[in-house]
Amino acid sequence: MSMKRNSHLMGLAALAAMAMFAVSPVVAGAASPAAAPQKGETFIIGTDAPLAAVASFSVQISSIEAVDTSTGASAQLLSGPATIDFARYDGLQTLIDINSVPVGTYDQIVISIGPNPSLGYLLTSAGNPPSIQYMTPTLTTSTITKNLRPFMVSAAEPVGIRMDFDLHRSIQVVNHEITGIVDPIFDVRVVGPNAPGAFIDELDTGVYSVDLSNQTFVVQGPHGRFWTIDVTGQTQWDGGATLAELNNNTIVQISGTLDRATSTITADEVTILSQNGFYAGGLSTFVTSSSGDTASSFDLYVRGLLPTTTGLKQGEIATVQLSGDEAYYVRWNRHRLPESLSTLVFNSGALLPGQSIGVGGPASGAGNPDDVTVKRVTLRDRGYVGTVVDGSVKVGKDTFQMKVDGFAGQLIPQTINVYLTGYTAFRYGYTGIRELRGGDLVRVVGLLIKNPANGETILIGRYVDALD
Repeated sequence: MSMKRNSHLMGLAALAAMAMFAVSPVVAGAASPAAAPQKGETFIIGTDAPLAAVASFSVQISSIEAVDTSTGASAQLLSGPATIDFARYDGLQTLIDINSVPVGTYDQIVISIGPNPSLGYLLTSAGNPPSIQYMTPTLTTSTITKNLRPFMVSAAEPVGIRMDFDLHRSIQVVNHEITGIVDPIFDVRVVGPNAPGAFIDELDTGVYSVDLSNQTFVVQGPHGRFWTIDVTGQTQWDGGATLAELNNNTIVQISGTLDRATSTITADEVTILSQNGFYAGGLSTFVTSSSGDTASSFDLYVRGLLPTTTGLKQGEIATVQLSGDEAYYVRWNRHRLPESLSTLVFNSGALLPGQSIGVGGPASGAGNPDDVTVKRVTLRDRGYVGTVVDGSVKVGKDTFQMKVDGFAGQLIPQTINVYLTGYTAFRYGYTGIRELRGGDLVRVVGLLIKNPANGETILIGRYVDALD
């Protein structure tokens, strides 16, 4: 398995939505009007709200409009209203929508939020599995206008808009209690077509068809659009999977880059989430052990679901039964483990509350949220927000300790050790471990796992983000 990390992964923009758009070149001799626009790409990213146990913040984005204030011309960046859970992505970037935009110069973005937002937070009590409580928050405004430096949409290449919905500052918390008032705070910036933000960290989708001769497969993405996925010699297949194993019952998670000329995705990494037509992903909230450290079941807060026609629903907690026959996988995202952690394994004895987990199996096994049966269990990256512990930063050993806050902090009450690798990227103000200080508010995107050597909970960092 190749562990070489592509340079465009370093410094990946998180907490963002990226709208990339372009138009077709004019063919010589063609008559007016100008050529029809090509499709562009929109990425939506959100973050947890630390200090409050926010599990979900779902809003309908009615429109994202680019405006030329000098002429009044405007262009819609969304194909239609999209309901997005901004607390879901945790520092990772995913493909949400694609739209066409006319050639022009724009200097303003107008974001319109629809009615009936939903905010979910975790309730915990001693000795009992956690539960999710929902409320309907009150938004202080439904329209957010951001002025930008003028940017040109040309025929030569796409241009992007990076949009950050900052839940940490938007959700009002008083004495660690959620008041229900939300003042939507967005950070919007222009990015170029070759910016690191063009990389897709995760796209969960079903396989539509496979072409072995051309080393491609087709998936159905947002708004029903079909995308061709190109596989190369550099594509990493987690768990030793191959292209030949894919079929129309397969659900995969893809990382890769968009080809602006062909509207295809070149796969950097592919993980099979299910071979049986059903997948659910989310956060483990409670683990039930049968004997020793072996888990007999675990509770999963469902944040992603394919298809949506089983007995499960997004936003609920489902109980996943473990028979001992299921297979366990890790979505490594090209992590390179330190030598001291070379014995790490993921199995029923390594399940922990707070882990990002995907499960796959037959849809018939997901008819009852209290009794879900699966064939695959996959450990995945997640963003964990917390504070750096004083005196814990070890530069030579590339480790530090953190106290996790927010939703995940309710599930991980203990201080955890963070291990960095040669492929860990520092973002949003940090350039390396030497800059970390005790008390810093950070987000570490990575794998939460149990160290079999001593049973401690550890976090292998993929990204370290400054949040102050």
